[in-house]
Amino acid sequence: MISLDIVTILKDNKLKVTKGRIDILEVIINNNCRITAEYIYDQCKKKGNDINLSTVYRTLETLEDKEIINKFDLGDGKYNYVLKDNIHKHILQCNFCHKEVEIDCPMTQIELIIKNKTGFIPIEHELKIKGICEQCKDDFIALDKSINKKT
Repeated sequence: MISLDIVTILKDNKLKVTKGRIDILEVIINNNCRITAEYIYDQCKKKGNDINLSTVYRTLETLEDKEIINKFDLGDGKYNYVLKDNIHKHILQCNFCHKEVEIDCPMTQIELIIKNKTGFIPIEHELKIKGICEQCKDDFIALDKSINKKT
């Protein structure tokens, strides 16, 4: 049975609806973690889809170009893929004006590299970044210059 959500995703992104693309997206959606192209290929083969690994890679590239999935570099020419909605986020907050900016978790790639190189599987992480937004930085520099002129 073809998921209407998958067909909608493809059509909304002006992509041709093919069995291969449906199967690939289905594997990605059904796995709430980052997965390799080889894993996707194996799962498609198990479902009886006569698909080439090169087709999986081309489809993944297309899905990434359309911003449907994210690709994470593990090093050594290896990559993992995840549906964009399943990406962990962090909020950066300016210490002065409290403006907030949402970013993709920069630790994701680090955790994957750790797992790939050491076999160690990080269970959780804490990331705390303190900073000043662009506007406040400019204001702070201007204020600092005026104070230094007075002394």
